[in-house]
Amino acid sequence: MIHFPKLTIGLALVAGLSACGTTYQLPELGAAQTQQASQMFAAAQQQGARPALSTSAAEQRFRRVSSRIKAAGGKYCLALTAEQKDFNCNVNVAIDYKMSQRNAYFTYDNSQPIIRISMPMMRDTQSDDEVAFILGHEYGHLIGRHIEKQQQQAIAGAIILGTITAAANGYSASHGGYYDDAAVAQSVAAGAAHGTQAYSQSYELESDTLGTRIASAAGYDPVKGAMFFARPEAAKTSAGNLSFWGTHPPDEKRLATVIATSDEIKADVGLRKSVTQ
Repeated sequence: MIHFPKLTIGLALVAGLSACGTTYQLPELGAAQTQQASQMFAAAQQQGARPALSTSAAEQRFRRVSSRIKAAGGKYCLALTAEQKDFNCNVNVAIDYKMSQRNAYFTYDNSQPIIRISMPMMRDTQSDDEVAFILGHEYGHLIGRHIEKQQQQAIAGAIILGTITAAANGYSASHGGYYDDAAVAQSVAAGAAHGTQAYSQSYELESDTLGTRIASAAGYDPVKGAMFFARPEAAKTSAGNLSFWGTHPPDEKRLATVIATSDEIKADVGLRKSVTQ
């Protein structure tokens, strides 16, 4: 039957999509870490309004922390990507003065990796530990190659759903129906969207794991820093866009992951590659 080869292609692409998991194993969460995270999360949820730093104080904190995180993050990046040809670990880390919302992000400007944190977010921090963990977390997205993996997932998802829908439409057309171009286009778009979302939670946890190690290597307390993520904040901004807490959803599992990673550091347990890598 003509749709069997299409299905075989789809299954092969699903297998390829599944290969885009985390590069490093996430720490195992024990009862002690889960209980500690639950208590810390509950305490964070009771926090009231924070006094905002002045712009000058925020800039001083950024300079103080970013220099140490860039050194530690760069060292980690070089060590972990040594086998990858031409991997760029020279990250441009700066304050985004144009962004009016509290946010931080990692992306590429052409081929240059950049990390940005907005001034409103800097002014909202209460300690150097929080800034260190935020920046370390963004370094985790670079080292984990999350942008590249999500791009691969988007392409695979688009091809999978597009191929299946096209095969179904072709079968319908060959039996007296019609070929729906719009349905195929919609399936391609939907497949790309679903592909991009695949493993998104795992990538956040992997970035938390790497960010914990980077912040700790720079001399900061990542557990205290991660409390910034546990605050009761709206998932969307007043303009209806996803906020920092919408793209980095706060939950107890994230705190437990940071605590478990911190415990591994204290026990001199290093990063372990995932078996799928």
